[in-house]
Amino acid sequence: MMDVTQARTFLAIVEGGNFVAASKRLFVTQSTVSARIKALEEQLGKPLFTRSKAGTALTPAGHQFYRFARSFVRVWEEARHQVAVPEAFDDTLAVGGQVSLWNRLLTRWVPVFQERRPRVALRCMSGMPQRLMREMSEGTLDLAILYRPEHRPGMAVEELIEDQLILVTAAPDRPLTESYIYCEWGTGFGEWHAAQFPELHNPGLAIDLGAIGVNLVINQKGAAYLPRRIVEPHLEEGLLTGIEDAPAFPYPAYAVWQEEFVDHGVMEDALATLRETAEASMRGELPPPYWA
Repeated sequence: MMDVTQARTFLAIVEGGNFVAASKRLFVTQSTVSARIKALEEQLGKPLFTRSKAGTALTPAGHQFYRFARSFVRVWEEARHQVAVPEAFDDTLAVGGQVSLWNRLLTRWVPVFQERRPRVALRCMSGMPQRLMREMSEGTLDLAILYRPEHRPGMAVEELIEDQLILVTAAPDRPLTESYIYCEWGTGFGEWHAAQFPELHNPGLAIDLGAIGVNLVINQKGAAYLPRRIVEPHLEEGLLTGIEDAPAFPYPAYAVWQEEFVDHGVMEDALATLRETAEASMRGELPPPYWA
């Protein structure tokens, strides 16, 4: 009889691309992953993967099983959520977002949603895009807000905000070659940045801190590419200055949600309040951050 652990292991291989990546994601040995899949294949009576030097690929039976594995894990997570719903609440909504999107967006959305749905408990987390998408695939998350979503079966994707990465500085008088801090914003930005600024390809300081990086830029009297939505309050206060004529990099954020969420009304309210908060954020109507 298939159990949820076997289904999760199967999905981890699909998401990771091979058995080694799955073992790292699940924090188990590769032999454990192999044993689980072998037992699963014996129960189903068909192989689910083909392995070669090029990697791991799904067999026709594996492709068919993928949809059922997702549904199975999703149903299990829904059951677990419902059993764990706190007293005085009717439902639970699990929401994940990248750190930069909690800052001046999701932290402001939480009370708006709670006012709209006071009997829905929220479970919130932050993480990198790969982790958030994995949690979505496994059914652990109901809704994710991130910059680089992946389109997967059973999930809906909608652009939430049209943000930009802009070049700002905390020391307008310092040469850019001396003050520049490279902020990691994904492969697409890295390739664009290398073409636009070949002279800044190897600065002395590189960070992958998301929106928190604005603190370091200000404190270090540095310059960096940061989301316009995040730096606007600091530009208004004079803590940062935009560098004229520097190109901007489009950096939209997206909402990804489970299409089969049990209570469609709850998800509709979550999305509606997200859109309202995102629009207020882009209009500069949200309160400034608590720290700089």
